[in-house]
Amino acid sequence: ADDDDYATPVPTPELHLEDSRTIMGEQKQTSKFFRSVFWKDDKLNLVDQPKLPASFEIVTCSTVKETAKCINTMVVRGAPAIGAAGAYGMFLAVQKKDFKTEEELLEELKQAKEMLDAARPTAVNLSWATHRILEHMSACKSKGMKMEELRKGVLVEAERICDEDVQINKRLGKFGADLIPGGTSEKPTNLLHHCNTGRLATVDYGTALGIIYTLQEQKKNIHVYVDETRPRLQGARLTAWELKQAGIPQHLIVDSASGFLMRKGQIDVCVFGADRVTANGDVANKIGTYNLSVVAKENNVKVYCACPTSTIDLTLKSGDEIEIEQRGGEEVTGLTIDSTGGCIAPEGVPVCNFAFDVTPAKYVDAIVTEEMVCYPPYEKSLPQAVELAKKRRETKASK
Repeated sequence: ADDDDYATPVPTPELHLEDSRTIMGEQKQTSKFFRSVFWKDDKLNLVDQPKLPASFEIVTCSTVKETAKCINTMVVRGAPAIGAAGAYGMFLAVQKKDFKTEEELLEELKQAKEMLDAARPTAVNLSWATHRILEHMSACKSKGMKMEELRKGVLVEAERICDEDVQINKRLGKFGADLIPGGTSEKPTNLLHHCNTGRLATVDYGTALGIIYTLQEQKKNIHVYVDETRPRLQGARLTAWELKQAGIPQHLIVDSASGFLMRKGQIDVCVFGADRVTANGDVANKIGTYNLSVVAKENNVKVYCACPTSTIDLTLKSGDEIEIEQRGGEEVTGLTIDSTGGCIAPEGVPVCNFAFDVTPAKYVDAIVTEEMVCYPPYEKSLPQAVELAKKRRETKASK
């Protein structure tokens, strides 16, 4: 495909919505095809998320520019998922190009990293993954690795990032499930979930939704209130779809209903993911998370953020330092997310469309990672989690 073209859509007519349980519900993962991000036929394959829930389609990317566009236009979304896509994008940058020296290959990776990181600046997993690829390949070159080995090594590292994501989410899910009671036979535990953090937002399983899946596997009695999550409706389109496939009881609500439900005592726990967590525990996540957390505090509802350690950015002291992405006004004024173009606001109305907000650490009861549950003071517990993850990777690499 030409670099200026949109990534090539590949319909999957053999897959129907009613039998998508095998893809997103029962985890019959005998093939990477069942992941939201996977490598097949020498191309990056992505679940086309704006098409859900009406149809399940796969988009393929053959260039780094196509990958960056899919990240920017949210064909792939969710911090861990775009990190994985970015890692594969790094390989696409060097997959078919001829280089005279190993230094030229590394320079191409640096340029690819800049392009990919700029696609969505708030989610740190993207720059984390591209940095990891570049750092790893630089180290391999320093050890004398030659051209073709370096080229193949990029793909190997991208695959490793994806495989680790699935393992990380399973560990994280168990830590989070331990925090949440399973209700009684008469009354379930009611969880409020914001945005989408499940199998579509990660390589597989999920972060905050991964906790919910773990609770289901533990046969705990749970029920989920799903925020619609304006303006792109990730809750209504994606989370509700995932939970339906998994058979988890749910009710979809408008974003503005959460405070009312909390005041009536109908929500026990609020869970969400993160796109970046700073050293003091401030959480950047989908717009509306801050509102939820403040109202939850007012109503004595526990608030748990679920994220892998790759989402923790210890280089930033607080959320005030995070670059918050602003997206196009058409997401707010029209239903462009599902290609209908339905207009819901006057033409030309000025729009302010922040994609994320920052929840101060004081409104977050705990941050659940794959290594430990972090409690305040986060300046102490978050570095501990990051160090544990680093040691785990080093131990695995030395075997």
